[in-house]
Amino acid sequence: MLTNTIGHHLMVHQAMIPRSLKPFSYICGKRMLSGYKPKRNVKDSYKILKLEEGCSLDDIRNSYRSLAKKYHPDSGSITADSAAFMKVEEAYRVVLDDVANKKKPSENKEEEEEDQLKSNAPQHRHYLSFEGVGYGTPSQREKQYMQFRVDRATEQVLAYRTRKLESQYVATDLMRAKDVRQSKKVKITQAVERLVEDLIQESMAKGDFDNLSGKGKPLQKFSDCPHIDPMTHNLNRILIDNGYQPEWILLQKEIRETIERLRKSLVVSRSKLGEPMVPHRLKEWNHICQQFVEDIRKLNKRIDSFNLVVPILSRQMVHFSADKEIIRAQKTYEASMENTEASDSHAKEDKGEGVKRFGWKSSLLKWFNTTLK
Repeated sequence: MLTNTIGHHLMVHQAMIPRSLKPFSYICGKRMLSGYKPKRNVKDSYKILKLEEGCSLDDIRNSYRSLAKKYHPDSGSITADSAAFMKVEEAYRVVLDDVANKKKPSENKEEEEEDQLKSNAPQHRHYLSFEGVGYGTPSQREKQYMQFRVDRATEQVLAYRTRKLESQYVATDLMRAKDVRQSKKVKITQAVERLVEDLIQESMAKGDFDNLSGKGKPLQKFSDCPHIDPMTHNLNRILIDNGYQPEWILLQKEIRETIERLRKSLVVSRSKLGEPMVPHRLKEWNHICQQFVEDIRKLNKRIDSFNLVVPILSRQMVHFSADKEIIRAQKTYEASMENTEASDSHAKEDKGEGVKRFGWKSSLLKWFNTTLK
Protein backbone atom coordinates (compact mmCIF):
# COMPACT_ATOMS: atom_id res chain seq x y z
CA MET A 1 0.00 0.00 0.00
CA LEU A 2 2.80 2.39 0.83
CA THR A 3 4.69 1.74 -2.41
CA ASN A 4 1.52 2.21 -4.46
CA THR A 5 0.81 5.52 -2.72
CA ILE A 6 4.38 6.65 -3.28
CA GLY A 7 4.16 5.76 -6.96
CA HIS A 8 0.93 7.72 -7.30
CA HIS A 9 2.52 10.79 -5.74
CA LEU A 10 5.58 10.41 -7.97
CA MET A 11 3.40 10.45 -11.06
CA VAL A 12 1.69 13.57 -9.82
CA HIS A 13 4.92 15.35 -9.04
CA GLN A 14 6.79 14.65 -12.29
CA ALA A 15 7.74 18.28 -12.52
CA MET A 16 10.15 17.71 -9.66
CA ILE A 17 12.21 15.23 -11.79
CA PRO A 18 15.10 16.70 -13.82
CA ARG A 19 14.55 16.86 -17.60
CA SER A 20 17.86 15.19 -18.26
CA LEU A 21 16.42 11.97 -16.82
CA LYS A 22 13.89 9.80 -18.60
CA PRO A 23 10.62 9.07 -16.79
CA PHE A 24 11.77 6.80 -14.01
CA SER A 25 10.01 3.65 -12.95
CA TYR A 26 8.40 3.30 -9.57
CA ILE A 27 7.72 0.06 -7.77
CA CYS A 28 4.14 -1.18 -7.68
CA GLY A 29 4.20 -4.41 -5.76
CA LYS A 30 7.04 -6.32 -7.48
CA ARG A 31 6.84 -4.88 -11.04
CA MET A 32 9.04 -2.26 -12.66
CA LEU A 33 6.77 0.06 -14.66
CA SER A 34 9.48 1.76 -16.74
CA GLY A 35 12.67 0.86 -18.53
CA TYR A 36 14.78 3.55 -16.89
CA LYS A 37 18.36 2.51 -16.21
CA PRO A 38 20.08 4.57 -13.52
CA LYS A 39 23.73 5.57 -13.74
CA ARG A 40 24.46 5.53 -10.01
CA ASN A 41 27.12 3.17 -8.67
CA VAL A 42 25.93 0.03 -6.91
CA LYS A 43 28.09 0.57 -3.82
CA ASP A 44 26.84 4.15 -3.44
CA SER A 45 23.28 2.90 -3.73
CA TYR A 46 23.83 0.41 -0.90
CA LYS A 47 25.33 3.23 1.19
CA ILE A 48 22.34 5.52 0.53
CA LEU A 49 19.97 2.76 1.63
CA LYS A 50 22.25 2.06 4.61
CA LEU A 51 22.64 -1.60 3.59
CA GLU A 52 25.41 -4.03 2.83
CA GLU A 53 25.84 -6.12 -0.29
CA GLY A 54 24.31 -9.55 -0.08
CA CYS A 55 21.32 -8.47 2.05
CA SER A 56 17.86 -9.95 1.49
CA LEU A 57 14.96 -8.44 -0.42
CA ASP A 58 13.05 -7.91 2.82
CA ASP A 59 15.88 -5.79 4.21
CA ILE A 60 15.96 -3.73 1.00
CA ARG A 61 12.22 -3.09 1.05
CA ASN A 62 12.17 -2.23 4.76
CA SER A 63 15.04 0.23 4.35
CA TYR A 64 13.38 1.84 1.34
CA ARG A 65 10.06 2.24 3.13
CA SER A 66 11.62 3.82 6.19
CA LEU A 67 13.62 6.31 4.08
CA ALA A 68 10.56 7.07 1.90
CA LYS A 69 8.53 7.91 4.98
CA LYS A 70 11.35 10.14 6.11
CA TYR A 71 12.09 12.10 2.86
CA HIS A 72 8.87 11.96 0.80
CA PRO A 73 7.54 15.51 0.12
CA ASP A 74 3.94 14.55 0.97
CA SER A 75 4.81 12.73 4.19
CA GLY A 76 4.40 15.93 6.24
CA SER A 77 7.51 15.22 8.30
CA ILE A 78 10.18 17.79 9.17
CA THR A 79 12.87 15.88 7.21
CA ALA A 80 10.87 15.87 3.94
CA ASP A 81 13.22 16.51 0.99
CA SER A 82 12.40 15.80 -2.65
CA ALA A 83 16.06 15.63 -3.74
CA ALA A 84 16.95 13.15 -1.01
CA PHE A 85 13.88 11.12 -1.89
CA MET A 86 14.98 11.02 -5.55
CA LYS A 87 18.36 9.65 -4.49
CA VAL A 88 16.70 7.01 -2.32
CA GLU A 89 14.37 6.01 -5.16
CA GLU A 90 17.22 5.73 -7.65
CA ALA A 91 19.38 3.79 -5.18
CA TYR A 92 16.48 1.41 -4.50
CA ARG A 93 16.12 0.67 -8.23
CA VAL A 94 19.85 0.11 -8.62
CA VAL A 95 19.94 -2.32 -5.69
CA LEU A 96 16.95 -4.25 -7.04
CA ASP A 97 18.59 -4.54 -10.47
CA ASP A 98 21.79 -5.77 -8.83
CA VAL A 99 19.94 -8.42 -6.86
CA ALA A 100 18.03 -9.53 -9.97
CA ASN A 101 21.24 -9.77 -12.03
CA LYS A 102 22.86 -11.90 -9.33
CA LYS A 103 19.93 -14.30 -9.30
CA LYS A 104 19.79 -14.81 -13.07
CA PRO A 105 22.98 -16.93 -13.40
CA SER A 106 21.86 -19.32 -10.65
CA GLU A 107 18.41 -19.66 -12.23
CA ASN A 108 19.96 -20.30 -15.62
CA LYS A 109 22.15 -23.03 -14.12
CA GLU A 110 19.15 -24.68 -12.47
CA GLU A 111 17.22 -24.58 -15.76
CA GLU A 112 20.16 -26.13 -17.58
CA GLU A 113 20.41 -28.89 -14.99
CA GLU A 114 16.67 -29.57 -15.29
CA ASP A 115 16.97 -29.72 -19.08
CA GLN A 116 19.83 -32.18 -18.77
CA LEU A 117 17.89 -34.35 -16.38
CA LYS A 118 14.85 -34.28 -18.66
CA SER A 119 16.94 -35.23 -21.65
CA ASN A 120 18.69 -38.03 -19.74
CA ALA A 121 15.48 -39.43 -18.17
CA PRO A 122 14.05 -42.53 -19.86
CA GLN A 123 11.22 -41.90 -22.30
CA HIS A 124 8.83 -44.24 -20.47
CA ARG A 125 9.05 -42.24 -17.25
CA HIS A 126 5.79 -40.42 -17.94
CA TYR A 127 3.95 -43.73 -17.80
CA LEU A 128 4.79 -43.98 -14.10
CA SER A 129 2.38 -41.13 -13.28
CA PHE A 130 -1.40 -41.49 -12.89
CA GLU A 131 -0.87 -45.02 -11.48
CA GLY A 132 -0.29 -46.31 -15.01
CA VAL A 133 -3.90 -45.58 -16.03
CA GLY A 134 -4.87 -44.37 -19.52
CA TYR A 135 -3.16 -43.76 -22.82
CA GLY A 136 -2.47 -40.85 -25.13
CA THR A 137 -1.11 -37.44 -24.26
CA PRO A 138 -0.52 -36.43 -20.61
CA SER A 139 -3.66 -34.29 -20.57
CA GLN A 140 -5.75 -37.17 -21.94
CA ARG A 141 -4.21 -39.56 -19.46
CA GLU A 142 -4.96 -37.11 -16.63
CA LYS A 143 -8.64 -36.96 -17.61
CA GLN A 144 -8.78 -40.74 -17.81
CA TYR A 145 -7.10 -41.00 -14.41
CA MET A 146 -9.63 -38.60 -12.85
CA GLN A 147 -12.47 -40.71 -14.27
CA PHE A 148 -10.75 -43.83 -12.92
CA ARG A 149 -10.58 -42.30 -9.44
CA VAL A 150 -14.29 -41.38 -9.59
CA ASP A 151 -15.19 -44.94 -10.60
CA ARG A 152 -13.00 -46.42 -7.89
CA ALA A 153 -14.54 -44.15 -5.24
CA THR A 154 -18.03 -45.14 -6.41
CA GLU A 155 -17.15 -48.84 -6.15
CA GLN A 156 -15.75 -48.35 -2.65
CA VAL A 157 -18.92 -46.54 -1.54
CA LEU A 158 -21.08 -49.33 -2.97
CA ALA A 159 -18.94 -51.97 -1.26
CA TYR A 160 -19.20 -50.12 2.07
CA ARG A 161 -22.98 -49.84 1.78
CA THR A 162 -23.20 -53.54 0.89
CA ARG A 163 -21.17 -54.53 3.96
CA LYS A 164 -23.27 -52.26 6.16
CA LEU A 165 -26.54 -53.73 4.89
CA GLU A 166 -25.21 -57.28 5.29
CA SER A 167 -24.21 -56.56 8.90
CA GLN A 168 -27.68 -55.13 9.55
CA TYR A 169 -29.33 -58.19 8.05
CA VAL A 170 -27.10 -60.49 10.10
CA ALA A 171 -27.99 -58.59 13.28
CA THR A 172 -31.68 -58.75 12.35
CA ASP A 173 -31.43 -62.50 11.75
CA LEU A 174 -29.74 -62.98 15.12
CA MET A 175 -32.45 -60.96 16.85
CA ARG A 176 -35.12 -62.99 15.11
CA ALA A 177 -33.46 -66.26 16.13
CA LYS A 178 -33.15 -65.00 19.70
CA ASP A 179 -36.82 -63.99 19.72
CA VAL A 180 -37.79 -67.42 18.37
CA ARG A 181 -35.78 -69.17 21.09
CA GLN A 182 -37.29 -66.92 23.75
CA SER A 183 -40.81 -67.54 22.48
CA LYS A 184 -40.18 -71.29 22.45
CA LYS A 185 -38.91 -71.11 26.01
CA VAL A 186 -41.99 -69.18 27.11
CA LYS A 187 -44.26 -71.66 25.37
CA ILE A 188 -42.50 -74.61 27.04
CA THR A 189 -42.73 -72.95 30.45
CA GLN A 190 -46.42 -72.25 29.98
CA ALA A 191 -47.02 -75.80 28.80
CA VAL A 192 -45.25 -77.20 31.88
CA GLU A 193 -47.27 -74.94 34.16
CA ARG A 194 -50.52 -76.04 32.54
CA LEU A 195 -49.47 -79.68 32.82
CA VAL A 196 -48.65 -79.29 36.52
CA GLU A 197 -51.93 -77.50 37.15
CA ASP A 198 -53.85 -80.26 35.34
CA LEU A 199 -52.08 -82.95 37.39
CA ILE A 200 -52.89 -81.12 40.65
CA GLN A 201 -56.56 -80.78 39.68
CA GLU A 202 -56.69 -84.43 38.69
CA SER A 203 -55.11 -85.52 42.01
CA MET A 204 -57.55 -83.33 43.94
CA ALA A 205 -60.45 -84.90 42.03
CA LYS A 206 -59.20 -88.40 42.88
CA GLY A 207 -58.85 -87.48 46.55
CA ASP A 208 -55.07 -87.95 46.80
CA PHE A 209 -54.80 -84.90 49.09
CA ASP A 210 -57.55 -85.96 51.52
CA ASN A 211 -55.30 -87.98 53.85
CA LEU A 212 -52.62 -85.31 54.26
CA SER A 213 -51.73 -84.28 57.79
CA GLY A 214 -52.81 -80.76 58.62
CA LYS A 215 -55.65 -80.68 56.13
CA GLY A 216 -57.99 -77.79 56.86
CA LYS A 217 -55.65 -76.32 59.45
CA PRO A 218 -53.96 -72.88 59.10
CA LEU A 219 -50.26 -72.77 58.37
CA GLN A 220 -48.09 -72.43 61.44
CA LYS A 221 -46.26 -69.14 61.57
CA PHE A 222 -42.49 -69.23 61.27
CA SER A 223 -41.93 -66.55 63.91
CA ASP A 224 -43.95 -64.56 66.37
CA CYS A 225 -42.00 -61.35 65.63
CA PRO A 226 -44.49 -58.61 64.54
CA HIS A 227 -41.84 -56.97 62.26
CA ILE A 228 -41.56 -60.08 60.06
CA ASP A 229 -43.92 -60.74 57.20
CA PRO A 230 -45.67 -64.07 58.05
CA MET A 231 -46.24 -64.91 54.38
CA THR A 232 -42.54 -64.58 53.56
CA HIS A 233 -41.50 -66.72 56.50
CA ASN A 234 -44.10 -69.35 55.76
CA LEU A 235 -42.78 -69.57 52.22
CA ASN A 236 -39.24 -69.85 53.53
CA ARG A 237 -40.27 -72.62 55.93
CA ILE A 238 -41.93 -74.54 53.11
CA LEU A 239 -38.82 -74.22 50.96
CA ILE A 240 -36.52 -75.32 53.78
CA ASP A 241 -38.73 -78.30 54.63
CA ASN A 242 -38.51 -79.41 51.01
CA GLY A 243 -34.71 -79.14 50.90
CA TYR A 244 -34.42 -75.85 49.05
CA GLN A 245 -31.67 -73.45 50.07
CA PRO A 246 -30.60 -70.11 48.55
CA GLU A 247 -27.57 -70.04 46.33
CA TRP A 248 -25.41 -68.01 48.69
CA ILE A 249 -26.01 -70.48 51.54
CA LEU A 250 -24.98 -73.39 49.35
CA LEU A 251 -21.87 -71.49 48.23
CA GLN A 252 -20.97 -70.67 51.82
CA LYS A 253 -21.32 -74.31 52.84
CA GLU A 254 -19.25 -75.45 49.88
CA ILE A 255 -16.47 -72.95 50.68
CA ARG A 256 -16.26 -74.02 54.31
CA GLU A 257 -16.18 -77.72 53.42
CA THR A 258 -13.53 -77.10 50.78
CA ILE A 259 -11.16 -75.18 53.08
CA GLU A 260 -11.50 -77.83 55.80
CA ARG A 261 -10.74 -80.57 53.31
CA LEU A 262 -7.71 -78.70 51.96
CA ARG A 263 -6.36 -78.08 55.47
CA LYS A 264 -6.72 -81.74 56.48
CA SER A 265 -5.12 -82.99 53.27
CA LEU A 266 -2.18 -80.61 53.74
CA VAL A 267 -1.59 -81.78 57.33
CA VAL A 268 -1.84 -85.43 56.25
CA SER A 269 0.65 -84.89 53.43
CA ARG A 270 3.07 -83.25 55.86
CA SER A 271 2.68 -86.12 58.33
CA LYS A 272 3.41 -88.68 55.62
CA LEU A 273 6.68 -86.97 54.76
CA GLY A 274 7.82 -87.07 58.37
CA GLU A 275 11.22 -86.02 59.67
CA PRO A 276 13.91 -85.17 58.76
CA MET A 277 13.23 -83.11 55.64
CA VAL A 278 15.83 -84.52 53.26
CA PRO A 279 16.15 -82.94 49.77
CA HIS A 280 13.75 -85.33 47.98
CA ARG A 281 11.15 -84.91 50.75
CA LEU A 282 11.58 -81.14 50.62
CA LYS A 283 11.07 -81.21 46.85
CA GLU A 284 7.88 -83.25 47.28
CA TRP A 285 6.67 -80.85 49.98
CA ASN A 286 7.24 -77.87 47.65
CA HIS A 287 5.18 -79.60 44.94
CA ILE A 288 2.36 -80.21 47.45
CA CYS A 289 2.48 -76.53 48.48
CA GLN A 290 2.26 -75.39 44.86
CA GLN A 291 -0.81 -77.54 44.32
CA PHE A 292 -2.29 -76.16 47.53
CA VAL A 293 -1.70 -72.57 46.33
CA GLU A 294 -3.55 -73.35 43.08
CA ASP A 295 -6.47 -74.84 45.04
CA ILE A 296 -6.61 -71.74 47.27
CA ARG A 297 -6.67 -69.50 44.18
CA LYS A 298 -9.68 -71.39 42.81
CA LEU A 299 -11.36 -71.21 46.20
CA ASN A 300 -10.85 -67.44 46.31
CA LYS A 301 -12.66 -67.18 42.97
CA ARG A 302 -15.58 -69.01 44.55
CA ILE A 303 -15.46 -66.51 47.40
CA ASP A 304 -15.72 -63.65 44.89
CA SER A 305 -18.82 -65.27 43.39
CA PHE A 306 -20.25 -65.72 46.89
CA ASN A 307 -19.67 -62.06 47.78
CA LEU A 308 -21.58 -60.98 44.66
CA VAL A 309 -24.74 -62.92 45.53
CA VAL A 310 -24.81 -62.74 49.33
CA PRO A 311 -27.65 -60.38 50.39
CA ILE A 312 -26.08 -59.30 53.68
CA LEU A 313 -22.88 -57.29 53.67
CA SER A 314 -21.73 -58.64 57.02
CA ARG A 315 -21.88 -62.20 55.65
CA GLN A 316 -19.27 -61.57 52.99
CA MET A 317 -16.04 -63.56 53.21
CA VAL A 318 -12.39 -62.58 52.78
CA HIS A 319 -9.83 -64.44 50.70
CA PHE A 320 -7.73 -67.20 52.20
CA SER A 321 -3.95 -66.74 52.24
CA ALA A 322 -2.05 -69.79 51.00
CA ASP A 323 1.11 -68.85 52.90
CA LYS A 324 -0.76 -68.50 56.19
CA GLU A 325 -2.54 -71.81 55.65
CA ILE A 326 0.78 -73.58 54.96
CA ILE A 327 2.28 -72.12 58.15
CA ARG A 328 -0.84 -73.18 60.05
CA ALA A 329 -0.56 -76.74 58.72
CA GLN A 330 3.12 -76.84 59.72
CA LYS A 331 2.28 -75.72 63.25
CA THR A 332 -0.53 -78.28 63.47
CA TYR A 333 1.87 -81.03 62.41
CA GLU A 334 4.47 -79.93 64.96
CA ALA A 335 1.84 -79.85 67.71
CA SER A 336 0.66 -83.34 66.80
CA MET A 337 4.24 -84.62 66.84
CA GLU A 338 4.78 -83.13 70.29
CA ASN A 339 1.59 -84.75 71.56
CA THR A 340 2.66 -88.08 70.09
CA GLU A 341 6.08 -87.88 71.71
CA ALA A 342 4.53 -86.91 75.06
CA SER A 343 2.07 -89.83 74.91
CA ASP A 344 4.89 -92.25 74.03
CA SER A 345 7.00 -91.04 76.94
CA HIS A 346 4.05 -91.41 79.32
CA ALA A 347 3.42 -94.95 78.07
CA LYS A 348 7.06 -95.91 78.63
CA GLU A 349 6.98 -94.48 82.13
CA ASP A 350 3.80 -96.39 82.95
CA LYS A 351 5.34 -99.61 81.64
CA GLY A 352 8.49 -99.13 83.76
CA GLU A 353 6.44 -98.54 86.85
CA GLY A 354 4.41 -101.67 86.16
CA VAL A 355 7.56 -103.73 85.81
CA LYS A 356 8.88 -102.41 89.10
CA ARG A 357 5.54 -102.97 90.83
CA PHE A 358 4.93 -106.54 89.62
CA GLY A 359 8.56 -107.72 89.24
CA TRP A 360 8.65 -109.99 92.40
CA LYS A 361 5.49 -111.77 91.31
CA SER A 362 6.89 -112.62 87.90
CA SER A 363 10.14 -113.89 89.47
CA LEU A 364 8.17 -116.05 91.93
CA LEU A 365 6.14 -117.56 89.11
CA LYS A 366 9.31 -118.34 87.17
CA TRP A 367 10.83 -120.12 90.24
CA PHE A 368 7.65 -122.09 90.82
CA ASN A 369 7.57 -123.29 87.24
CA THR A 370 11.19 -124.44 87.38
CA THR A 371 10.64 -126.39 90.58
CA LEU A 372 7.61 -128.24 89.14
CA LYS A 373 9.59 -129.35 86.15
